[in-house]
Amino acid sequence: MKLLFSLFFSLATLLASAVGAADARRTVLVFGDSLTAGYGLDDHTEQAYPGLLQKKIDAAGLPYRVVNAGLSGDTSAGGLRRIDWLLRQKIDVFILELGANDGLRGLPVATTKANLQAIIDKVRARYPQVRIILAGMQLPTSMGNYAQEFAALFPDLARSTGALLIPFLLEGVGGVPELNLPDGIHPTAKGHERVAETVWSVLRPALR
Repeated sequence: MKLLFSLFFSLATLLASAVGAADARRTVLVFGDSLTAGYGLDDHTEQAYPGLLQKKIDAAGLPYRVVNAGLSGDTSAGGLRRIDWLLRQKIDVFILELGANDGLRGLPVATTKANLQAIIDKVRARYPQVRIILAGMQLPTSMGNYAQEFAALFPDLARSTGALLIPFLLEGVGGVPELNLPDGIHPTAKGHERVAETVWSVLRPALR
């Protein structure tokens, strides 16, 4: 099953690259995990926040297309392994949403930060003019000092790399039962609408 999914993802990436070659619009790549992929939604293409961002972009008359490169279960290390595939297409704006699964697994914060830094470095090396937006994440306070260290890595990384920062991707959604699936982790369609608003507040100025 993992092999089939990997092959499917590779094919989808290549198809996206082919479409991008014939599309005059600039590209916003949203690179993340299940939160970006739209886990649990009836129609992730339309209901996940990247799809909602595309609607906002179209309504604003801006010449950008949004590519959803979310992969459920992905970690910062997994993202570092697969980023080269996605860099085959031209990227103008890069939204990095990874690290949540690292935190839930209690992986070392320094390792997560190093992986995210390496992803940013790869993107900038290939496309020096890219605008990078980093999505911050937070963990339950019950995780104590680890949760504090984890939350701090995102603003620290944004400052050191010059990336724009979304302070907390799930602002107004995390911990709100009616905006999350029964697992309490993944947003519902309504939750994604709120996430899209949060991302849009940072993304829109970057598109001008």
